[in-house]
Amino acid sequence: MELRYLDKGMKAGQSCAATIGFFDGVHQGHQYLLRRLVDEARQAGLLSCVITFDRHPRQVLQTDYCPRLLTTFEERKELLAQTGIDLCVILPFSPEMAALSAKDFMKDILLERIGVKRLYIGYDHRFGHNRSEGFEDYVRYGKEMGMEVLQNDAFVLSPSTDEEVEQQSVSSSSIRKALLQGNVDQARMLLGYPYFLSGKVVDGEHEGRKMGFPTANIDVTCKEKLLPAPGAYVVEVSIEGEEKALPGMMNIGTRPTFGENNLSLEVHVLDYSGNLYGKMLTVAFLQRLREEHRFVSTEELREQLMSDAQQVRTYFQQK
Repeated sequence: MELRYLDKGMKAGQSCAATIGFFDGVHQGHQYLLRRLVDEARQAGLLSCVITFDRHPRQVLQTDYCPRLLTTFEERKELLAQTGIDLCVILPFSPEMAALSAKDFMKDILLERIGVKRLYIGYDHRFGHNRSEGFEDYVRYGKEMGMEVLQNDAFVLSPSTDEEVEQQSVSSSSIRKALLQGNVDQARMLLGYPYFLSGKVVDGEHEGRKMGFPTANIDVTCKEKLLPAPGAYVVEVSIEGEEKALPGMMNIGTRPTFGENNLSLEVHVLDYSGNLYGKMLTVAFLQRLREEHRFVSTEELREQLMSDAQQVRTYFQQK
């Protein structure tokens, strides 16, 4: 699979079938659309192309907007690369681009710069100035310029999955909602993979070590990355420079037992004795253990951590 990123003034050398969007999370709905794109592009003898943006469009349209992202820019690129597409075009979103009408965007950017001959539109996707036009308009414009425009259906999970998830279509918004409720199980079903975050291990207060549970304090690289609800979680930890991911438990919260107010992300890697300071960790969320609590003593907290650790071990033994 050849993955290329086109900058201003460059053109793909071959006509392509394409879809366009921000693709935050590259969730199951996105994957469904991209599978169709790849299959039908191959049958038509076209390159399969995904067109996305270097930043969230609302960051340009609303300068004070701070997105809560499921994936960073680099994570999104990597997940898109894993879908089997031939070409990824990353457009630098700007006020000038935002001012283009849908028709001008299709003609000037999609057709003339990228060479799109077939365009797949997500079931609820709109583009162009003020997003005032819809699918029927895109079809009409496409016919005028020799571009076929097709619409994808909404993706819903199969009946074999949990009824709570089954009733809703998959979207980035529904995944954010699940994570903000601490429901990482539901988020995993909607994403098609466990939600994860990465960050560097920084120095902490070492309170966990005193209780026999040394923790790595993680400084998340992207401040726009959405954090799941405060609480304790079963996680799988990938450590920079090591091949095998390891079981762990993570706490997101303000450490109320120690009278603190600042949000911290602490992970304890089970049965690990190496030095993690300064390393990059990637933490995948598998299950929520409990909400964050304020314990009356460090001894009570230590007993809870022992119980948490046993639940983590049981989880991995049953996998």
